[in-house]
Amino acid sequence: MNETYCTKIAEETGIKPRQVQAVATLLADGATVPFIARYRKELTGSLDEVVIGVIKDRLKELEHLDARREAIVKSLSEQNLFTDELGTALETAQSLAELEDIYLPYRPKRRTRATIAREKGLLPLAEIIFSQADGVDPLHEAHVFIDSDKGIEGTDDALAGARDILAEQIAEDADIRSSMRALFEREATIRSEVYTGAEEDAATYRDYYNWEEPAAKAPSHRVLAMLRGSKEAFLRLTIRPGEDRALAVMTAQTCKGRNPCTEQVRLAGIDSYKRLLGPSMENEIRGMMKTRADEEAIRVFATNLRELLMASPLGRKRVLAIDPGFRTGCKVVCLDAQGALLHHDVIYPTQSAARVKEAGDILRGLLESYHIEAIAIGNGTAGRETEAFVREIEPRIPIVMVNESGASVYSASEAARQEFPDHDVTVRGSVSIGRRLMDPLAELVKIDPKAIGVGQYQHDVDQARLKSKLDDVVMSCVNAVGVEVNTASRELLTYVSGLGATLAGNIVSFRTENGPFRSRHELRKVPRLGAKAFELSAGFLRIRDGSHPLDASAVHPERYALVEQMAHDLACSVDDLMNDGTLRARIDLKRYENDSVGMPTLRDILAELAKPGRDPRQAFEAFSFAEGISSIQDLAEGMQLPGIVTNVTNFGAFVDIGVHQDGLVHISQLADRFVKDPGEVVKVNQKVTVRVLEVDTKRKRISLSMRGLTVKNG
Repeated sequence: MNETYCTKIAEETGIKPRQVQAVATLLADGATVPFIARYRKELTGSLDEVVIGVIKDRLKELEHLDARREAIVKSLSEQNLFTDELGTALETAQSLAELEDIYLPYRPKRRTRATIAREKGLLPLAEIIFSQADGVDPLHEAHVFIDSDKGIEGTDDALAGARDILAEQIAEDADIRSSMRALFEREATIRSEVYTGAEEDAATYRDYYNWEEPAAKAPSHRVLAMLRGSKEAFLRLTIRPGEDRALAVMTAQTCKGRNPCTEQVRLAGIDSYKRLLGPSMENEIRGMMKTRADEEAIRVFATNLRELLMASPLGRKRVLAIDPGFRTGCKVVCLDAQGALLHHDVIYPTQSAARVKEAGDILRGLLESYHIEAIAIGNGTAGRETEAFVREIEPRIPIVMVNESGASVYSASEAARQEFPDHDVTVRGSVSIGRRLMDPLAELVKIDPKAIGVGQYQHDVDQARLKSKLDDVVMSCVNAVGVEVNTASRELLTYVSGLGATLAGNIVSFRTENGPFRSRHELRKVPRLGAKAFELSAGFLRIRDGSHPLDASAVHPERYALVEQMAHDLACSVDDLMNDGTLRARIDLKRYENDSVGMPTLRDILAELAKPGRDPRQAFEAFSFAEGISSIQDLAEGMQLPGIVTNVTNFGAFVDIGVHQDGLVHISQLADRFVKDPGEVVKVNQKVTVRVLEVDTKRKRISLSMRGLTVKNG
């Protein structure tokens, strides 16, 4: 643990230094964010996962900054360029940009115009000119340096070479770069133009054929769109302030007088900006804007993913799931209450009358034979038509349209092949649809989050950062819900605090070979699952009907003795304590407070005893789209329809209204007030009522509004 880091983070965030130090120590010891937030509240002062995550990320940033600082010092030392002055400057630098500015003049570089001028011996002339002393004639001084053997044929050649040296020095001056960077950040305009002749191929970027706006205010989705258009060579993109303004800032820092030497410096400054500093700063601000846009896009994606993962589960019900299709028919599977595949078949409810009748007979037989309690139907092609058919066959059983985004990705994955080696992708996809209804979290963890489709420009952002953030979200959700260790898949167990893929696989193998775990302590028998992994994971693993009543709860095994003491003091069993609220009401928590167990943990234990293993997700509620509206051709302006939010972006929300094409509620149509962040109004999976504003059947675009309807949404 680096105390300097902790002090700095405390100053930046306003969090108490001891809290930051506690988090840093726990992280250094291998603890995960969910574990720290849940089971180490006394040490951290009850910091939540969000704050702990901020501390974790900032620690990494500071470590990266110091690693780069050390690399620069090593490079300077190897070149015999390191000085105490440089050491002090590097030590006090607070950002990577500052470090790189200090290092830039000394960085090994390719041969430049300034390098060539130095080789010709023109550095002294450049120094004379830059001093800008009154009475000095640059033409007279340049005459001394004429040397045809070196390619300096006259004073113009000498002055040009001296200006090349000055231009590079100006471009590498840390103070000038800092001022110019601030100017670019404050006043740059981002401009995009379509390349001549690319108009037809670049139709996707029509909005940006001739677009400009202040770079500092450009929203992330527009920045990412323009950057993608530039990368694909459809758009010409510039990000600069006014040139006169930039040159004025440079002149103020480089021109010290009003004499012939100053004029040479001014000319060198113009060349420096146009050829060196301007492009360098433009690249920097492009990178900064990309980073900011990435961070915002990743934040939006993470928020949407959390809502999707924490969607209400149907629970342990016997489910019939259908992956709809017209030509190839509907793939049907029957699952037991644990999600195990019992039967699969194919029906053709949208073809000939004979086949429709046959499909009805098969469906009725399956519903009766497998005692089906709910029906899940994928929302892809033929989904609404299949739903209408099924409702005619069985109107009493709940029928739910399930978002099947990513189901095909899972069905072709190695995990699906291992689970269903004897079945093809169509069966696996149908199973995934049914399991998503039963437990969205348990099924969606098997799919790369990017394939779920709840982000914006997710393929354009920093992929390593995106994966890290989404993994954090999945881990947070999995541990918030808890995992039934005797039924969980390897993929689900992978995200349990302290486990990972290897230990998750070992748990599944051990369970297969030895039967269900009877207690949490039996987990210690799993190969390579040591004391630390047990400490970090045990509280998040559930064992239903285990040998100890607390094994099904979120009470950590390290606190079993404490709960047993509570029961002993009340002359009852732990089971009695969990089942009798009057007994729990008699517990005086202050009696059990000590140096290692504080009131936050004691309150958590008491709450868990009242509802052991409680699921934080909301109760499931069935949802139905409007009858008779199953394609975009059925829509008309002014219609009010029920829908489900499928994605939230910075420019609005996409809503599924049951016509195979999501409609867009633009940010300006989300509410009767100004909305800055769509996430303030809607969430993924939220049920809403929308009004159709416009339907473009040719471009398959649907414009929706929630204005005037906000009070009906929830």
